[in-house]
Amino acid sequence: MTKSSIFFLFLLLSSCNISQNDTPNIILFFYDDLGYGELGVYGQKIIETKNIDNLANNGLKFTNFYSGSPVCAPSRSILLTGLHGGHTKIRGNHEYGSRGDVWDYHKMSEDPNLEGQYPIGKSALIFPKLLKGVGYSNGMVGKWGLGPPNSTSIPTEMGFDYFYGYNCQRMAHNLYPPHLWENENRDLLDNEVVSPRLKLQAGEDPYDEKNYKVFNQNDYAPDKMHVKAQEFIENNKDNPFFLYYASPIPHAPLQAPQYLVDKYRQIIGNEEPYLGDKGYFPTRYPRATYAAMIEYIDIQVGEIVDQLKRLNIYDNTIILITSDNGPTYAGGVDFEYFNSTGLFQNDPKRMKGYTYEGGVRVPFIVSWPNKIKNKRVINEVSISYDIFPTISELSGVDELYTYSTDGVSLVDIFIDKKNSLERDYIYWEFPSYGGQQAARMGDYKAILKDIKKGNKKIELYNISDDLKEQNDISSE
Repeated sequence: MTKSSIFFLFLLLSSCNISQNDTPNIILFFYDDLGYGELGVYGQKIIETKNIDNLANNGLKFTNFYSGSPVCAPSRSILLTGLHGGHTKIRGNHEYGSRGDVWDYHKMSEDPNLEGQYPIGKSALIFPKLLKGVGYSNGMVGKWGLGPPNSTSIPTEMGFDYFYGYNCQRMAHNLYPPHLWENENRDLLDNEVVSPRLKLQAGEDPYDEKNYKVFNQNDYAPDKMHVKAQEFIENNKDNPFFLYYASPIPHAPLQAPQYLVDKYRQIIGNEEPYLGDKGYFPTRYPRATYAAMIEYIDIQVGEIVDQLKRLNIYDNTIILITSDNGPTYAGGVDFEYFNSTGLFQNDPKRMKGYTYEGGVRVPFIVSWPNKIKNKRVINEVSISYDIFPTISELSGVDELYTYSTDGVSLVDIFIDKKNSLERDYIYWEFPSYGGQQAARMGDYKAILKDIKKGNKKIELYNISDDLKEQNDISSE
């Protein structure tokens, strides 16, 4: 073999192996029930979110971005498969109750076969599988919800090299759980098993803080998961990585580090305790605790950014921040006090669980210092199933694999090459909460609800001048 042939072969092999120098890292923060109005950059006036706001103020803030579903599991399935709610396999929070008493937390703690939701299936094509094929190391921390332990639908069977967190959404109804999962193994925590149905005991003073100690124990799961996220970044700093950070916050129950609760007690002042009448644990200071949870995730984002800068990989890391659906009205969350839906109706029938704007319009922030140099506000309509083709294009997946999604890539918008997308509409299909379908085409949004009751009346709104969806123009 000649020297020139050897040199050519070297170049060819080098071109097939991606390196930290030319391929971006990707971190996707996927929050749980974070409302459109709950970040400072989207208008929040009480809760401090300076780190996330800073990313938006130096990157992209999307104003017309939607979650693919108004609840947890289908939203995660839609995100990862790039398929809308009429095509993706997981279309509701299917708790898979045929296995036994899946709502008995003591039994679940003893028998892992009672954990988890209905499996998405090993054959499902989710984009981490494709990322792995082009040389990415894939990590996940947080809440999975797409297949029980001991199945072929756990993260490490679905393209992730590392997983730490909750396999089961029901277990995430306590942020002080008895265990989390590290890959295929339980990691036992220093917490007792406490059912989320537990309330204060008869005769206990609801104004006495010590009566709430049972609900706030020792090992705070979000702390544990955050450490594992930082370890994953450290361990993969020399090669391209994808980190899916699916935090269980600010989903109820209301549980947060005490120092942050104390901060917001000073800001908010006296408040009545939440006694658990709308589900989840009682909380002595519900408003202060909810605010503390949201600032807590902001602090975590700041710590990840600081780590990336310290490792000299910040500029070449794409950070995406969004939510699985709109804010909740349950568990003691005072959505009216915080104006959680922002521009949209603060109405329990138009928030989480519903395809009105408050249930599906969510924050979306993008930071990529190497390519996004200035703050821009993006008003183009987009949705979470666009993330699959976007990440595929950014990572080089498009050059090696053929795949089919319902989304469109946002890359040209990221790099300011285009300011609009070529699409006809976005679509939701959700069989729960009475059965719902919705579609947005341009400024117009159609909603069909109560399908299971035989309702056939379609509501129609001009979203551009009716953000609260109060003027049904279907009869015009």
